[in-house]
Amino acid sequence: MGIRIEKVDLPGIGVRHDLVTEAGRRISVVSHRDGERDLGVFDIDDPDACRDSVALNDDEAAALADVLGASVMLSRLTSLSDETAGLYTEQIALPTDSPYLNSTLGDTKARTRTHASIVAIVRDGAVIPSPTPSESLRAGDLIVVVGTREGLDGVSRLLANGPD
Repeated sequence: MGIRIEKVDLPGIGVRHDLVTEAGRRISVVSHRDGERDLGVFDIDDPDACRDSVALNDDEAAALADVLGASVMLSRLTSLSDETAGLYTEQIALPTDSPYLNSTLGDTKARTRTHASIVAIVRDGAVIPSPTPSESLRAGDLIVVVGTREGLDGVSRLLANGPD
C-alpha cells in the first residue's frame, strides 16, 4: 500500500495535511496562516472528529520531524543490511576521550583505514545523512557505519584510539 496524504484547505485558517495510516488511522498537521502548527489525531470510529490536538512551535515541529526522519532512515539502513549477507549497520557512540573529538570526519580517514563507510551522524536527535569530510565530530555523536563486521570493529577502535 502506498502512503496516502490528503490536503484540505481550511478557509481563513490555513491548510491541513492528513496522513492515513495502513490501519486506517488519521493523523494531521494543520499549518495555520500565521505560521503556527497543530498535530491532530482523529477518532478511529469517526475520521472527521479530532480526538486530540497538540500545538507545536517551530522548534518542536523541527524536533519531531528530525526524530521521525532519523528513526526512518536508521530502520531503512538496518533493513538494507538485513538483506545483504555480510553487510552490517551499527551506531557507534563517539567516545568522550576520542582523539577525533572536535576534529573533522575526514581526519579519521575511516573508509581508507577500515573499508567501512560512515553514512550518517546522529546528533542531538537529528540525523546528518551522508556527512562530508569537513563535518566536525562532537561529544555525544552517534556515528552510523555500514560495512563488514571487521570494518565496523575497525571504526570503533579507530574512533576510540586513533590510528594504529
